[in-house]
Amino acid sequence: MRRTFGLRLGLSALLLLSTWGGAAALAPAAGADSAQRLSPGLLTALERDLGLTPDQARERLADERRAAAVEKKAERAAGSAYGGSWFDADSGRLTVAVTSARHADAVRATGADVRVVEHSAAELDATLKRLDGLSAPAGVASWRVDARANGVRVDVVADRRDDAAVRAFLARARAAGPVEVGTVAEAPGTFAAGTVGGDPYYTGNVRCSIGFSVHGGFVTAGHCGGVGAAVRGWDGSHIGTFQGSSFPDNDYAWVNVGSGWWTVPVVLGWGTVPDQLVRGSAEAPVGASICRSGSTTRWHCGTLLAKNETVNYSGGAVVHQLTKTSVCAEGGDSGGSYISGDQAQGVTSGGWGNCSSGGETWYQPVNEILGRYGLTLHTA
Repeated sequence: MRRTFGLRLGLSALLLLSTWGGAAALAPAAGADSAQRLSPGLLTALERDLGLTPDQARERLADERRAAAVEKKAERAAGSAYGGSWFDADSGRLTVAVTSARHADAVRATGADVRVVEHSAAELDATLKRLDGLSAPAGVASWRVDARANGVRVDVVADRRDDAAVRAFLARARAAGPVEVGTVAEAPGTFAAGTVGGDPYYTGNVRCSIGFSVHGGFVTAGHCGGVGAAVRGWDGSHIGTFQGSSFPDNDYAWVNVGSGWWTVPVVLGWGTVPDQLVRGSAEAPVGASICRSGSTTRWHCGTLLAKNETVNYSGGAVVHQLTKTSVCAEGGDSGGSYISGDQAQGVTSGGWGNCSSGGETWYQPVNEILGRYGLTLHTA
């Protein structure tokens, strides 16, 4: 099955062996610093989308790797006083919130900075769970734990804030615990699109994007297709079928791969940047840089804004435990890859805005999908 760069292709499950071999040839010898293994295109995208110089992009990625390594150690050191954590791009360090100053030294010993706060992560998670039990009107976009603010943030659509139903929801939310209110420009929606020729994969009359290769198939968004739905590739040929799918509540799925198609551990750069090898799925902290590949808008980067957010999509579908980013996306990007450095993060669920005027997007974390279906990420 041939691939030519003149066509808009866009799935990690279809790469020429010569392309894969070329990518592998660029990988350094074992033991080389991981910063040297990064695709030059990844650095270019970070420079473009985050306004960084080449040296600043490399330094930031190195700082983010160190912060990701510290995060779990710091959480264990904080124990029940843990109040959440985030990466601070200005200092290049992870900040950990704690409810008791007596835990500060143990947390600092892991390499993290410390902020003393009022509410623990367990308290905030309990508040979030109470909000998840409420019925949200269309004017409420999402809600999440905001570790920096040490509360639960509810975002409402700016021009719907004075709706009676929105005000009533906010009153119930504030009664549930420490809640702050923010606004977004428009209601979020999913990024599937009607059939357009030359794009990555189709199911029925929907076009979506491949997320990450796993052994035996690939993962993508659940709203792109139900269990048993047939999947066609960019050339119209049969790839496989949805083996598992969940939407709403979750937004994940996986598709088996056969009929002459195969998988490789690569996120496509679409010719704009070199293809990026996937080496694992270590979770990036809040505040880290992150990039997305999708069949419509291709390669864009931004910042990881929040985790474990509940999103109330237009049309009434509520999805829990999504990760929020400042990366843009458009119709047809659904299911596509989010990657931090060379570590897989998740698959595109939805958002608001576009890649001309800007917006925000959410992804379903990839490790949850792997665990749910017992899948193994295909890595380099």
